[in-house]
Amino acid sequence: MINLKKNREFQIIYNSGQKSFGYYSLIFFKENNEKINRCGFVVSKKTGNAVCRNRLKRLFREYYRLNEKNLKEGYDLIFVAKRTAGEKFKTLGFEEMKKDLDRVLKNSKLFKK
Repeated sequence: MINLKKNREFQIIYNSGQKSFGYYSLIFFKENNEKINRCGFVVSKKTGNAVCRNRLKRLFREYYRLNEKNLKEGYDLIFVAKRTAGEKFKTLGFEEMKKDLDRVLKNSKLFKK
């Protein structure tokens, strides 16, 4: 997994990429000119405290790790947690997050056929 780290990289995707959203998450994506996917995970302080933010980032990373081979190659992806995820982070399980992210990625047509 290659992570996006620089603010400049995030801003390019936010400003010129596409987005798709679900109940708990929002995904920004943009095609890059490489044969690899790069991803970033964003959980704002508005979402919750540090425990909440770290848990949501771990859920995103685990989802990406398990589904990396099912995704089309050559995209930059940013996973953003919505406030609704922060409100339910104590009871939010991986399966519920997986269902939401599957729907978001399917709508954005990022899964391989």
